[in-house]
Order: sequence, then C-alpha cells, then structure tokens
Amino acid sequence: MAERPLASLSLDLDNRWSYMKTHGDRGWESLPSYLDVLVPTVLEFLKQRGLRITFFVVGQDAAREANAGLLAGIAAAGHEIGNHSFRHEPWLHSLSAADVEEEITRAEQAICAATGRTPVGFRGPGYGTSATLIRVLARRGYLYDASTLPTFLGPLARAYYFRTARLSAEEKKRRKDLFGTWRNGLLPIRPYAWECEGRRMVEIPVTTMPLLRLPIHVSYILYLSRFSLRLARAYAAAAVRLCLATGAEPSVLLHPLDFLGADDIAGLRFFPAMDLPGERKRRMTGEVLDLFGARFRWVSLEEHARQALARERLPVRRLDGRL
Repeated sequence: MAERPLASLSLDLDNRWSYMKTHGDRGWESLPSYLDVLVPTVLEFLKQRGLRITFFVVGQDAAREANAGLLAGIAAAGHEIGNHSFRHEPWLHSLSAADVEEEITRAEQAICAATGRTPVGFRGPGYGTSATLIRVLARRGYLYDASTLPTFLGPLARAYYFRTARLSAEEKKRRKDLFGTWRNGLLPIRPYAWECEGRRMVEIPVTTMPLLRLPIHVSYILYLSRFSLRLARAYAAAAVRLCLATGAEPSVLLHPLDFLGADDIAGLRFFPAMDLPGERKRRMTGEVLDLFGARFRWVSLEEHARQALARERLPVRRLDGRL
C-alpha cells in the first residue's frame, strides 16, 4: 500500500491582545490573554488525535513569565515551535532591515528561553512578506518561511476588517497591505526554495484550493458552517479532492479562535464565526482535520520543509531584488 502524501498542520498562536491590536481595539497594550484557556484545550484536542503540529509563538507572549509554563508544555508535548515575530505587527514586511532583524531576534530569544527550542521556521503576521524579511531569515539560518497565502481574496478580508473596526486614517494606512493584494493569488501554492544569502530556504505557502485559490484554512470553513454545515463539509471535501488530483501537499492553518467560542471568551466578535459555541467549533475543526487526515499524513512544517528541500526537483527562486 502506497504511503499517503504529506500534509502539514500549524497553528498561529495569536493571543487576544494581538487580535485587538490588528483590529485597532483600545486596551490591547495591557496584553489581555486567553492562553490559559486556549493552550490546555488545544493540547488535549491534538493528543486525542495523536497529532504533532507546529505552533507559531509570538515573542511578546513568550517573554511574559505567566506564559512560560503553558508554552513549555507545548514543546514538552512534542510540537514544533515556530517564530511569529515579537510584537505581532501585520505591517512587519514594510519595516526596515534593522527593525525586521530586531523583531526576529527578540522573538527567538524569548521563545528559546520559554520553551528550550530555537525556531527554524517563521510565519509573518497577516501573511506579509518582503525581500528584506526573506534575507533576514536566510541570514539567520532559518530552514523555512511560511508567510504567503496565495489567494485573490486578501482585499475582501481587509475590507471586512476595516468595516468592523474603528480605525483612524493613519491606522488604515499602516494596515493597507493587511492580508495581501489580489496579486497574492498568482503566488505558488506548492513549496519552493529561496536562493538567498548563499543558501536555500524553503517557502511553504498556506495552501489554498488548487485552481480556484480560495482559502481552505479552518477559520474560513467554520465561517461557511454558520450558513450551512452541508456546504462547509462539501467545501472541505472539494479541497481534499483537488489537492489529491493536482498533487498538492496541503499546509493547513489553524487559529486559536477555531477552538474558542463566544461561550469560552468574551469579546472578539469581529472575528468570523465568533457567534458559534466553542464545542461546535471544536467538533467542526476535528471533522475537517479528520477529512484531510484520511487521505494525507499529517506532519509538522519542519518535517514538510526538510522533505521538500531533499527533493531534486524543488523549484528555486533567486532573490536578486524585490519580491
């Protein structure tokens, strides 16, 4: 019997304050957290399914002593720890090289101190990337970046956020590239390598539906389930079939609010599907992962990147100037 193709699974460990910051909500500066509720819930969910995944940790959370035990518990459970920047600024890709380096380095130090793991992978907040960011990561010896989301729907997602937020003109300007532009839909959905700083670093995009380039991360499917469970299930099944038909190895993204509902935490009503009960969201999330897991073999992003890099025909893109 042939071995199932790979699929990688990751969770961006965005905290309550980081969602508030992106949305422009006041009070995020006090760093309100739900990690004490979220982390045990997710770890138990993954343990029940025998899954080991990648958690992208924000450095600011790792730097807080109150979170040290929770984050150490993620590493102790055998999950990979990735770097999600220090301050979780979705405009990271627009910063100077010095500021980007500081963000990456400070997060590395805090994450290593909290978990005992030095990250080999990075994901930028808001799916932002730049030539500067790629160069910094390559220079610091990262194995992979996982920041791109190849979809045409970025501007629609940004418009949704702007419509639900109370942002000043200056705040909107700073977030003008949040979730990318329509051109992101032209980006590859399969892994490839950056040739930069004298070495090769793998890029593993967050997979979107082959051909259609529609998002398939679980938050999107949960949003569809608000209108019709049958539609959400059919959508996920179509994504599985298209990945198999085109030979795509999906890299599926999870968010904290795929596990928490309005009955688990107050606020964050602007996030899609936050009007659903937590138990329903966790059940649907499990259905989606089981659907993919029946046809693909779940691995961490690190394993996905190492296997991709070992392939003779991995496409290579040389970073000579701007992306």
